[in-house]
Amino acid sequence: MEFLRFATAGSVDDGKSTLIGRLLYDTKSIFQDQMEAIEATSKQMGNEQVNLALLTDGLRAEREQGITIDVAYRYFATPKRKFIIADTPGHTQYTRNMITGASTADLALVLIDARHGVVEQSRRHAFLASLLRIPHLVVCINKMDLVDYDEKAFETVKEEFRNFAMKLDVTDLTFIPMSALHGDNVVDRSENMPWYQGSPLLHHLEQVHISSDRNHVDARFPVQYVIRPQTNEHHDYRGYAGTVAGGVFKPGDEVVVLPSGFTSTVASIDTFNGPVDEAFGPMSVTLRLTDNIDISRGDMICRPNNQPHAGQDLQAMVCWMSDTKPLTPRMKLAIKHTTRTARVMVTDLQYQLDVNTLHRQMAPGSLGLNEIGRVTLRSTQPLFFDEYRRNRNTGSFVLIDEASNDTVAAGMIVGSGV
Repeated sequence: MEFLRFATAGSVDDGKSTLIGRLLYDTKSIFQDQMEAIEATSKQMGNEQVNLALLTDGLRAEREQGITIDVAYRYFATPKRKFIIADTPGHTQYTRNMITGASTADLALVLIDARHGVVEQSRRHAFLASLLRIPHLVVCINKMDLVDYDEKAFETVKEEFRNFAMKLDVTDLTFIPMSALHGDNVVDRSENMPWYQGSPLLHHLEQVHISSDRNHVDARFPVQYVIRPQTNEHHDYRGYAGTVAGGVFKPGDEVVVLPSGFTSTVASIDTFNGPVDEAFGPMSVTLRLTDNIDISRGDMICRPNNQPHAGQDLQAMVCWMSDTKPLTPRMKLAIKHTTRTARVMVTDLQYQLDVNTLHRQMAPGSLGLNEIGRVTLRSTQPLFFDEYRRNRNTGSFVLIDEASNDTVAAGMIVGSGV
C-alpha cells in the first residue's frame, strides 16, 4: 500500500492540531482509552466540547499555551492509502522545526483562518514549502463556520493566496473550505457549503498522484554498508546495501562507481524478502555486482552516461538551526550528504533571504537562528550531488558542528562552482 507523507503548517491558532485530531477521529484511528483521556483533559481545561487538538499537542507547554512547539508525527490509514502526518509549528522561532518536519513531505497543508485571511506566517510557510520543493500544496481555508460558510469570504482568501503563490515555484495548488472543529469538508462533504464542488480533504489526500513526483530518471545509489557475511555458506557473497535515491536499477544494468570510476554490471538485487527484478526509490536493497570492485560507504553507484555532479564547491540555500552561534564566512563544519561525510568551509555568505517579503539582504555577515541564506561551501573531498530541485535526496545535506556534534544547518543544493 502506498504511503503519503504530509506536513501541516499555518499561523498560530489556525486549527492545525484540531484538523489532524478531526482526521484521526473521523477515520476511527483513535483508541478508546486515548479518547477517554482527551475527554477528561478537555473537561479539566473547561472546554465545552472535546478538544481534538490534544491528540497532537502532547507537550505540557503546548497544552498550556495552546500552540505547537515540536514536530508531532501521527499515523493513520484508510483502505486506499497509509498516511504519515508531521504537525509542524507555526511560530517564527520554530522555523527549524518546520524545515525538519516538512523536508520529506509529499504534500503540505497550509491552514488559513477564513476571518483573518493570508497573514505573514501563511506566506512564510508557503514559501518554505516551495523552498523544500514539496510537490503538492493544499490550502485549507479553515473556520468557515465563523464566517457563516460564506462563499465570498472563501473566494477572497483564495484570490489573495493565489496572488502570492504566483511568485513561488508551486506546481500543484488546491483550495478547500472547511471547518475542522465541526468536520465540514474534512472527511465528509459539507452540507453547509453546497457551493463548493471539489473533494473533501481526505478524498483529496487519498487520490493525489505522488508516484511521478520522485525522480525515476537519474539512477542514484549511495552505498551505506558493504555486506560480507564471511560464512561457509556465503563465503563469496559481496553486496552493497543502501536506499535507492533516484532512478531504477535492474539486473544486467551497466553501472559506474564514484569516485573510482570503475564500471561493472548489476548481477542481482536482494531485499529482506528475497531477490527483486527492479529497485526504485525509496526501496532499501542490496546490489550485487559482477566484478569485485573496491567500494565503501559514501561511494555512489550510478549509470555511466548519467552521472551526478562531482565537485568540492557547492552553492546552497541553508536554514541555520543553532541557537549558540551564528553562521559566518570562513566557518569550518562537517557535512553529511547522502551516506558521505566530509568537512567543509563556508567560503562565502552571499545573501540572507527574508522569508516574509522574499527580499534579499546582500552580504549580511552572518546568519542567526532560523534565518535562511545562500552560501558557497568548499569540501575537503568530492561530493556526488544533483540540484535539489531535480532530486531531493541527492540535493540535500546537513551541517554539523564537530565540537558539539550538533546539527546546525539544513541545506539544499542549488548548483556547483564557486
